[in-house]
Amino acid sequence: MRTIRVGSRESKLAVIQSELVMEAIREADPAVALELVTMKTTGDKILDRTLDKIGGKGLFVKELDAALLEGRADLTVHSCKDLPMEENPDIPLAGFSRREDPRDVLVLPEGVTELDPNKPIGCSSARRTVQLKELFPHMAVAPVRGNVLTRLRKLDEGQFSALVLAAAGLKRLGLEGRITRYFTVEEMIPAAGQGILALQTRAGEDLTYLKHVLDEAGTLCARAERAFVRRLDGGCSSPIAAHARLEGETIYIQGLYVSEQGMVIRQTISGPKGQAERLAEQLADQSKEAGV
Repeated sequence: MRTIRVGSRESKLAVIQSELVMEAIREADPAVALELVTMKTTGDKILDRTLDKIGGKGLFVKELDAALLEGRADLTVHSCKDLPMEENPDIPLAGFSRREDPRDVLVLPEGVTELDPNKPIGCSSARRTVQLKELFPHMAVAPVRGNVLTRLRKLDEGQFSALVLAAAGLKRLGLEGRITRYFTVEEMIPAAGQGILALQTRAGEDLTYLKHVLDEAGTLCARAERAFVRRLDGGCSSPIAAHARLEGETIYIQGLYVSEQGMVIRQTISGPKGQAERLAEQLADQSKEAGV
């Protein structure tokens, strides 16, 4: 019997997401034995500074990458939006899952029905901050770090008037009831890959056991969104966002880019799904030109 060791961050949400993937593998091939290997990443340990101050998204994957390269894990499961945009050819992304709800949401403290203008909205992403200031110009925005449950505790303790979180994470945690408002993907363009799980393996491995986990629409959209951000050289400190959706044979991509002068640019493009990444790069080039 083949044993697949699945590497995951040790947060509750990361474990739930890894278990979703493991369950799909088991259903497709009961002969595969699965073992969950959890670890704390550097990004999980440093909680007193925003990601752009300590090295960016790669801090959530460094330990998981090492586990793959050293043979301590055979497959790692990530929230796609937490991944750096560049891929290591030795540990490529095998593909992506079906997308959960991609939207961002507003969460108020328990028992509260309105924003408190005397407290900031908690949000650590430059992408969300830029769009929040358009939606709530009278509200201050302040950084908040930690996993979803830690952030919710800080909210309920009274540190913030509200949080902005990903709908997908709250739904996977069974906390959908905490959501006060869903932002449309036009109001708040999501992070590239939001709601999608990315699966990473060693190069040259037999991946037939993943055939029922990988999703065509999720993979096409994730790769297009990542191509948009990569073309603009965006990391977690850059206010860049991208959201793609597939309708039949056509892919629709919308992007957000903030120029060096602070101009917020939203543009869209559509075309054949087979040209998804090229279209995303074209949209990125158009966005950059519009900001000059």
